[in-house]
Amino acid sequence: MDYISGIRKYIGHEMVMTAGCSVMIINDRGELLLQKRSDNGLWGLPGGAMEIAETYEEAARRELFEEAGIKVGDLKLFGIYSGKPRVIHYPNDDMVFSLAVVFITDSYEGTISDEDSEVLEYRFFAKGFVPKDLFLPDEAPILDWSMGKEGVIVS
Repeated sequence: MDYISGIRKYIGHEMVMTAGCSVMIINDRGELLLQKRSDNGLWGLPGGAMEIAETYEEAARRELFEEAGIKVGDLKLFGIYSGKPRVIHYPNDDMVFSLAVVFITDSYEGTISDEDSEVLEYRFFAKGFVPKDLFLPDEAPILDWSMGKEGVIVS
């Protein structure tokens, strides 16, 4: 059982603060990989919550492999995100405030798979052409990337 599922047994749908990690994967054409989420049909970054005793990088790599079936090479910190957009109300009524550590890489191997039940589709998008229907917690890093912001962003 994962950490969040264990806590939910005691607190139900109440707010939980978590640390989430995601990876911005850039292909050889400079496009960003986004996933269409199955819980709300919105586009976001592949990633998820850390487990107890994981490092940020370990969590990002694990989540990416679980959701997309690929392994990434070098990870570089893109940004750290917090604030009201990171309050998430899931369709099942669970609530989390998820602090986000976002990595970026252009090094990955394997075939991207959307067989995970959390994902409807994966697609690469060029800067300036990201979809409008973004998952609000992922909107800031996606738009930061699309606008060409570089360096570590803290928001």
